Amino acid sequence: MSLSSTTESHSEEEQDEGLNDSVDERVKVSPAPSLTNFSSSLCAVIRIKQKYQALKRRRQEKVLARGGSGSLVGLPGHASPKIFTFDPLSLPGAQTSSGPQKKKRRKRKVLFPERQGRRVAPGQEHSRAKYCLYLLCTIVFLQVYNAIENLDDHVLRYDLDGLEKTMRREVFGQQVAVESLMTHLKDYLSTYVHNKPLVISLHGPSGVGKSHLGRLLAAHFRSIVGEPLVLQYYVLHHCPLEDDAPRCARDLAILISMTVERAEEEEKIPVFVFDEAEHMHVEILDALRRLVAERRTNEYMNTIYIFLSNLGHQDITKHMLHNASSVASSDLAPILRQTLSQLHPLWAEATLVPLGLLEKSHVTECFLEELTREGFYPDRNNIERLAAEITYYAVVAGREYSRTGCKQVVSKVNTL
Repeated sequence: MSLSSTTESHSEEEQDEGLNDSVDERVKVSPAPSLTNFSSSLCAVIRIKQKYQALKRRRQEKVLARGGSGSLVGLPGHASPKIFTFDPLSLPGAQTSSGPQKKKRRKRKVLFPERQGRRVAPGQEHSRAKYCLYLLCTIVFLQVYNAIENLDDHVLRYDLDGLEKTMRREVFGQQVAVESLMTHLKDYLSTYVHNKPLVISLHGPSGVGKSHLGRLLAAHFRSIVGEPLVLQYYVLHHCPLEDDAPRCARDLAILISMTVERAEEEEKIPVFVFDEAEHMHVEILDALRRLVAERRTNEYMNTIYIFLSNLGHQDITKHMLHNASSVASSDLAPILRQTLSQLHPLWAEATLVPLGLLEKSHVTECFLEELTREGFYPDRNNIERLAAEITYYAVVAGREYSRTGCKQVVSKVNTL
């Protein structure tokens, strides 16, 4: 508001107050009421009231003329400023309140979308390459799973668990050799495609169970892959004369080639067991080395060769008698390989599995097995008497090793 409008409103209020005060004073000072005095006083009051109403009408007209139509009737009008500002009204002589002013709470700014509809926060975009990655992982998993299943199928196909149980039950005193043999067979037969044939050579003294082990292997694989794919070769039977060695070598090579080709057609692995390999002629050993060492076609790589011989039995016997307290096949294999490498190069291509000497307890088990097989009553005293007739080495570290193993068991039982 301006200063002139404020001053004018104050002056009008003072005039009204002065008129009211004069009326009151006249009423108080008036003498005792009489008819003449009462009429003159009434006329004075009416004139004062008319004058007051006229002043009031003029004041209202001024207010309406200045734009104060929104003000209430009977209240003093206030002229609005011509320019609207946010500055507080400052009057001369007016005192501002010394107390702290209350801060207005700032409202959040309301944002309106540019277009209609609810706007959602943008989500993270997913790459389509992830689906390809998931598909690739699934394919790899299926391939690995299929490969594992194929490994199990091959092992189950050849029934190696049944073979291991049979050898543990019927081959006495050679648990370490049986475990080593089964480990090599399981590793090789778990797959069908190989880069070289499996060659295993079993060596041990006479009577420790080499021939019996060979017969068990041949009988088991005949029942699995068929008799035509299993060859059990006895040198003293198939080629007893040294003059026939070249012809025997050629015939053996042809027979092996025919068996390998047939096995390839049937998708099986053939097995060749060579017993009494210590009597093999040089020509036969050379022919076998060519089949084993030379890089031929794939069907020759999927073949198992098993040799049984007593080569190196002196080293095995000597080592076991001098180290009876701590004898292990890992100690015998390097000694045996050093001896066999001087005899023929074929043994360098083979995995050597030594068979140790049999103790007296093992010979007793051989007698018990043979008596049961022949139908005799397994009398313990009779078995102990027969086992005592076998010759033994001197007791070493509490162990009594047999000189002939179980070789004389059959002949002893037949004399009963």
